[in-house]
Amino acid sequence: MQRLTEHDEAVLDAIFDPLQLISDANRISSDELVGDPNDGVDEKVLELVKTGIETAEAGRIDEALRIFDEARERAPDDASILNDRAQALRLAGRISDALENLNEALRMTNSRGKVAGKALCQRGLLHRLAGREDQAKQDFQEAAKNGSTFARTQLVHLNPYAAMCNAMLKEINSKS
Repeated sequence: MQRLTEHDEAVLDAIFDPLQLISDANRISSDELVGDPNDGVDEKVLELVKTGIETAEAGRIDEALRIFDEARERAPDDASILNDRAQALRLAGRISDALENLNEALRMTNSRGKVAGKALCQRGLLHRLAGREDQAKQDFQEAAKNGSTFARTQLVHLNPYAAMCNAMLKEINSKS
């Protein structure tokens, strides 16, 4: 098989990485990213969040929500708790409540940092499930600016050119 030229690789990179066309000035630098969302958080709050997640995964959503509420009482400025709470609400099928929690987390973080990236990804997925592709794309673009590789992957899935090129490359590779 013939090796791709540098130009061909650049074209494919632009197709498969939709954010490559976003100028670096629009991206959040690494020093602007919020560190570990658990930095400086009370150990009891961390334990409550962990228990809340485990409880939600076990299907005991009402109990998990009570645990997340207790964690919020102890750490009302911790947006990551709202992000985890939104996941529990999503598991319960309470999508509008989940969106409210995610929107609040994004307000608290000014849509910047790691926690915001996670909230944007989660909201983007909810938009995709509801068929709101444009809103999902906006959320994934913002999450990618916050450093989310998952968001970049989702943007590729939303890019019809990437899908077409991927299909063509698979066909070419299967013939060689």
